[in-house]
Amino acid sequence: MATDKKFEEMMQELEQISQDLEKGDLSLDESMKKFEEGIALSKKCSEILETAEKKIKILLDKKCDIC
Repeated sequence: MATDKKFEEMMQELEQISQDLEKGDLSLDESMKKFEEGIALSKKCSEILETAEKKIKILLDKKCDIC
């Protein structure tokens, strides 16, 4: 998994992994690998969202200081 993927690309990949797992036609080993990939993507997406939320909060706080 490349770390330079955009958030939207990672979300699409996560959706595909979810669909693959829901089909139920993967072997146990394949399912575990997909699950691990999904967890890693989910964690990275959460980190990106947390960073964005912090930046927005900082910007909103700065704007309120100007008011």
